[in-house]
Amino acid sequence: MFRPLSIFIGARYTRAKRRNHFISFISLTSMIGLALGVLAMIVVLSVMNGFQKEMSSRILGMVPHAMLYGAEPVADWRALADKAMTNPQVQAAAPYAELEGMLSHRGLMQPIQIHGIDPAEEGKVSILPEHIRQGSLNNLQPGEFGVVIGDITARRFGLQVGDKLTLIIPELSSAPGGVTPRMQRLNVAAVFKVGAELDSSLALINVVDAAAMQRLPEGTVPGIRLALKDLYQAPQVSKSLLAQLGSDYRADDWTHTQGSLFSAMKMEKTMIGLLLLLIVAVAAFNIIATLIMVVADKGGDIAILRTLGATPRQIMAIFMVQGSVIGLVGTLIGTVLGVLAALNVSALVAWLESFAGQQVMSSDVYFISSLPSDLQWLDVALICSAALILSFLATLYPSWRAAQVQPAEALRYE
Repeated sequence: MFRPLSIFIGARYTRAKRRNHFISFISLTSMIGLALGVLAMIVVLSVMNGFQKEMSSRILGMVPHAMLYGAEPVADWRALADKAMTNPQVQAAAPYAELEGMLSHRGLMQPIQIHGIDPAEEGKVSILPEHIRQGSLNNLQPGEFGVVIGDITARRFGLQVGDKLTLIIPELSSAPGGVTPRMQRLNVAAVFKVGAELDSSLALINVVDAAAMQRLPEGTVPGIRLALKDLYQAPQVSKSLLAQLGSDYRADDWTHTQGSLFSAMKMEKTMIGLLLLLIVAVAAFNIIATLIMVVADKGGDIAILRTLGATPRQIMAIFMVQGSVIGLVGTLIGTVLGVLAALNVSALVAWLESFAGQQVMSSDVYFISSLPSDLQWLDVALICSAALILSFLATLYPSWRAAQVQPAEALRYE
C-alpha cells in the first residue's frame, strides 16, 4: 500500500499469470539462462583457482622463493643466513647451488637443471622431503655424488634407486670452441614426485658435490636460498636484502624463473572469465526480448495508467523493475547453485569416476590426479555484480519504448 507505484506494478507483473503463455516461457528461459551462466562462471573460475593454487604450492614449494649469491664463494653461509633472517619476511635459509647440464643414460639424453642442497636443511625451505617416492634424501652424502631425480625422468630412463647415470656439464676452456663438456658419474639416491613439470626438469645433488663440480674452494657454497612467509613479496625482499648487504652480493627470486608461467595462468583465467561473461550477457539480454513482448502485450494497461496520470518515468520504472526482478532471481539462483557446486566439485568428480569406472584426471596424463576447486568470494561478488549490471542495462531500451507509448495509439490496437 505504501510502496511506490512503479515497484508495486512491476512486481505484480512479474508474479501474475499472463494471458500470453509464450511470454511467460521466455521470461523463465531468460531467468534459467542467466542462472546457468552465473553457475558456469563460478564453477569454472573456482576450478581454475584450484589449479593455480595447486601448481603454486607444488612448483613454488620446490623452487627457491629468493636467492642470495656472493660475488665470491660464500665461506660461512650461516652468517649470511643470519643477516637475511633479520628481514621479517624471511622464514628460513639453506645453502644452495645451481647448475645446468644434460643427463645421459644408455644413449638417451635429457636437459636438466641441477640444484645443490643440504639434505639436513632442505626441509626448512622446500616441500621436497614430503614428496620422496623412492629412497631417502639422507642418501645425498658429500663426496658420493648421489642424485635425486624426478619421477618422469626416472620412468623415461628406466632408473631405480641405486642405478647410475651420467651428468654432462659445459665448462669454459681455452679450446677452439670455447666450451668443453665435462662428465660426472652420478648414483640415483632417491626419486621425487610433485606432480608438476619439475618431475622432468629438476634434479638435486648435495651442495658439497655441486661446489666441487663448479670447482669452488672446499667448504664454500655459491649462495643461499630463502623461504619467505609471503612469496609474492619476493622482489621487494630481494631489493631490501641487497640494500642491506651491499654490492658484494646479488639476488634473484622466483618471479624471474617461474613468473612467466603464473602470468600465463593469470591471463588464461582472465580470458576464460571474459568468454564466460559472454554467456551471461546473452542470457541477460534475453530480457530485452522478454520485455519488448511484455510491453506489446501490456499496451492497454500502459494506456490506462497514462490516462490516470502516470508519468513516462513511472511507466519506464515499472518495466525496469520487472526486468531487474528477473535478473535478480536468476543471479541469486545461479550464485547459490554455483557456490554449492564449486564447494563439492571435487567430490562430485570423484563420485562420477567411481560410478563410471574410469579416471577423468589420470595421473599418467595430467600432473594433478584430482579436480581441485578454490572458491574465492571476490570472484563470486564480481560475477554477481556483472550479471546484475547486465540485467539492468538490458531493461533500459524496452522500458524506454514503453514510456513512449501514447494512450490513444495503444487503445486503438487493443
